[in-house]
Amino acid sequence: MQAGWHIVVLDNLCNSESSTIQRLGAMGHGVPEFVQGDVRDAALLDKVFASHPITAVMHFAGLKAVGESWQQAARYLDNNVGGTACLAAAMERAGVRRLVFSSSATVYGQPDAVPIAESAPLRTTNPYGRSKLLCEDMLCELRAADSRWQVALLRYFNPVGAHASGLIGEKPSGIPNNLMPYITQVASGQHPFLRVFGDDYPTVDGTGVRDYIHVVDLAKGHLAALRYLEQEGKGITVNLGTGRGVSVLQLVAAFTRATGVPIPYQILPRRPGDVASCYAATDLAWDALGWCAQLPIEAMCADAWRWERTSQAAGNVHD
Repeated sequence: MQAGWHIVVLDNLCNSESSTIQRLGAMGHGVPEFVQGDVRDAALLDKVFASHPITAVMHFAGLKAVGESWQQAARYLDNNVGGTACLAAAMERAGVRRLVFSSSATVYGQPDAVPIAESAPLRTTNPYGRSKLLCEDMLCELRAADSRWQVALLRYFNPVGAHASGLIGEKPSGIPNNLMPYITQVASGQHPFLRVFGDDYPTVDGTGVRDYIHVVDLAKGHLAALRYLEQEGKGITVNLGTGRGVSVLQLVAAFTRATGVPIPYQILPRRPGDVASCYAATDLAWDALGWCAQLPIEAMCADAWRWERTSQAAGNVHD
């Protein structure tokens, strides 16, 4: 919206809150139209496309917890793959064939080498990653069958942080599946310590290494991808990451430097499906999209902590 687009948001609120829409309005760029519904509801999708002059779609409606996907593999296939198929069919019926898709670096599985280029072998290690790869395959088939389809497959690495305003951010329920919100919840006293899964990986300190990217940089990457589709009239598959690996304990240390809050932690055994090191090759993102990540790890930590304190204060007032 800040970039001048008019937005319709469709969300079933399975992992979000409708109050987010009003908080977006407080950021000063207007309030997007909100439709509560499921991306697998074909009739609703047809209604939305028929009642708005939509020219492009950004598709984020996926379940994304690696651990949960092992226990709920059928649900992940239904929501992620079935939802993408239903959306693509509705777009085809509406004549809207410009799509920016939220994929994941999990499609690379255990990489042969890092940094990981877009040409690296694709081999997933968990049902979540498999669902993303199936979606990618489906959308590539659409692209191959009909050149009118313009699809950007964006392979996220590890988005963290929050908007600097403190108005919107990540708010998982229960024990978080992702590292940064787990750290902020430990910092705010919701959990006694951080669980670190494995300290015997072949990395700088034995803990897993990931490519953490600020969510604001990630959002800008989506705008760059949308511009690319408009200007080039063809699809692209591209990594969105910083190109730098950060270990779990390095992120913990960065959080303490940025906030002054120490994070107690305990080392536990490795989790199945986790890889030792995963970070992006970013040459294509710069060459094709003119995009690169700008915000450092300290900003990711400071913004995540600001959001955690803001959301906790709002929750306490509400209670």
